[in-house]
Amino acid sequence: MTLTRFGIREWGSGLIVAALLLIGTIFLIRHGWRFTGWTLSAVVVLLFLALAAFFRNPRRVPPEDPELLVAPADGVVRDIEVVEDFTQEPFTGRARRVGIFLSVLNVHVNRAPAEWSVVSKVYREGYYLDARNPDCARVNEAMTLAGTGRVADRTFPLAVRQISGAIARRIVCPVEPGRKLTRGQVYGMIKFGSRTELYVPEEGVEILVKVGDRVYGGRTAIARVCR
Repeated sequence: MTLTRFGIREWGSGLIVAALLLIGTIFLIRHGWRFTGWTLSAVVVLLFLALAAFFRNPRRVPPEDPELLVAPADGVVRDIEVVEDFTQEPFTGRARRVGIFLSVLNVHVNRAPAEWSVVSKVYREGYYLDARNPDCARVNEAMTLAGTGRVADRTFPLAVRQISGAIARRIVCPVEPGRKLTRGQVYGMIKFGSRTELYVPEEGVEILVKVGDRVYGGRTAIARVCR
């Protein structure tokens, strides 16, 4: 398992601090404070591993079936609803939304659900309500990528929205319009817990998950594009 480059500032700084603290614990051990030194060493290592875990980027293999869309994030499906007025080029009108809640223990990178040509990118300033709050999707800080998904010879509008939560207050999304992503490709992250939403057409796409299901970004089949 590797660590995502999107968290290099945090886990890189943490590694430097941990190394300096471990040098200090070695000094304590060599001067007779063995129990204190070893205890502090263990605490430092555990704290760094906990920090690094937030930025882990496990290898994920998408399903072989090319008609399947994969989850854009790890977490638990909180809601599946029809949105009447989703409007962001090229996606307009009614859409089906699948909301995924990410806890602080989940992997936080976001992945492309399908082969995806990004057309638009919209940032929304907002609040930082708990990501389990049903109002967070409407009022929290968010970043939305919308574009055209492709499955075999079929194309369809596709969007993913990253939403900050009470703890997560940093959305990372370096992708710009014109970028093409492959299915399961990591394209950004939300740091320390949040919500990710998938938007697909109401017609022609079958949702394969239900509320309460645990999903894994880049691996879990979340929807199927119908023939």
